Amino acid sequence: MSAIRHALSTKREDDFAQWYQEVISEAEMAEESGVRGCMVIKPWGYGIWERIQRLMDDRIKAAGVTNCYFPLFIPLSYFAKEAEHVEGFAKEMAVVTHHRLVGDGKGSLVPDPEAKLEEPLIVRPTSETVIGAAMARWVQSWRDLPLMVNQWANVVRWEMRTRMFLRTSEFLWQEGHTAHADRDDAMTETLRALEMYRDFAETELAMPVVAGEKPENERFPGAVATYSIEAMMQDGKALQAGTSHYLGTGFAEAAGIQYQDKDGTQQYAHTTSWGTSTRMVGGVIMTHGDDDGLRVPPMIAPQQIVILPMLRDNDEDEALLAYCEELRKALVTQFALGEPLRVLLDKRPGKATQKRWAWVKKGVPLILEIGGRDAAGGQVSMLRRDKLWNEAAKANFVGLAKEDFVSRAAAEIEDIQSALFAEAKAKLDANISRADSFDGLAAFFSEDKRYPGWVEVEWSRPTGAALEAVVQKLKALKLTIRNTPLDSAPVTGNCVFTGDPAVERIYVARSY
Repeated sequence: MSAIRHALSTKREDDFAQWYQEVISEAEMAEESGVRGCMVIKPWGYGIWERIQRLMDDRIKAAGVTNCYFPLFIPLSYFAKEAEHVEGFAKEMAVVTHHRLVGDGKGSLVPDPEAKLEEPLIVRPTSETVIGAAMARWVQSWRDLPLMVNQWANVVRWEMRTRMFLRTSEFLWQEGHTAHADRDDAMTETLRALEMYRDFAETELAMPVVAGEKPENERFPGAVATYSIEAMMQDGKALQAGTSHYLGTGFAEAAGIQYQDKDGTQQYAHTTSWGTSTRMVGGVIMTHGDDDGLRVPPMIAPQQIVILPMLRDNDEDEALLAYCEELRKALVTQFALGEPLRVLLDKRPGKATQKRWAWVKKGVPLILEIGGRDAAGGQVSMLRRDKLWNEAAKANFVGLAKEDFVSRAAAEIEDIQSALFAEAKAKLDANISRADSFDGLAAFFSEDKRYPGWVEVEWSRPTGAALEAVVQKLKALKLTIRNTPLDSAPVTGNCVFTGDPAVERIYVARSY
């Protein structure tokens, strides 16, 4: 049999980083913008983000959270109230100092010295400070709590090393912010948001994750506790795909978020924040992509089925297009995964083979090729994108009667969703190892493993200088602590870093 021909020039096993960039390019997801660290998200990539946004927004609103919007520019004085928070973001902040440009007499524009702002403005890196100021106005009594808001916005964090979707200077996200009467209520919300992210990643993105608490050194600046969902990419690295933070009363004290309790006493609110971003799109690429490009889980696919008529530029094309349109109309009446099927009839001129390759690279779940003979015989030829694609093996296409395909299309879509998750879950489970000593941990990652995966170890939850010593030892191996899984097994031994009795299990990995 002929060798398998793939759509991409780079294979994952040869150069995963280059493969990732090629998927984004060939699937027409995004491109460089001309501004360092910023990207143009093209229609297919943005269509995936729109699906993520809509489905996530439904979950957010179902939890009683309401959407609002806060300014892109935040006065520097707002950050000055929260020293620990500012320190965590200071190196990444973009600052606006002038409000007008003037000509320099040499054909260029420069900031007008007469238009210097009285107070510099920070381009939003996150919104705790500005939302805290609003909450201080909105919260007066225990009756005003809990206050739960969310915004969909862009943020700017000036990154030195950028990679599309994974780490960009500007990115899109949602950020939830809530205020509560006490710690228990705030912690309940923190863990609710974490569980929302976990279930969303696994249900909508078909991306298995580990939900757990981050170590002290990985906490959100100013937070009391930070929780994350961690996904394993096909190269074995970890991707933090969503976070939820219990902020205690620190932000409330800085912003003055106080309420009068039922006894008439003034109390500081307990606050939380939680967020996900376009980084999830990068996670989908690296979880599900193959050597032919992207494979999009049907839940978030802008189009779940694409119909490709094999046009000949002759009199038969009209009848073929009419047959395909009839098929499209029949399919959109079917429901899969709780919604009507999303079906596109690709009428663009061009060779059917070239258009097929384009949709293979975009990762549309189902591709239908229909020629004149198919139309005359009431047939369709179906290709499932989750299956191994082999240009030389026509068996990848399954021939079905049109009525039979229409009746089973929803089941095929739902099966693709579950199959992608099962495949990714099997890879996650197969690539988590254990180490009983630091030497064993170091040896595992020093061995000649292209994609080593994660290692589970027991540890004593050190803090302060003891934790910093652990961080430095791991940094030398290019490793980080990911999180402490919420559902981890009981500990049985000693910490591999300190030798003290272990109190929990953690995952250690290389990461994005």
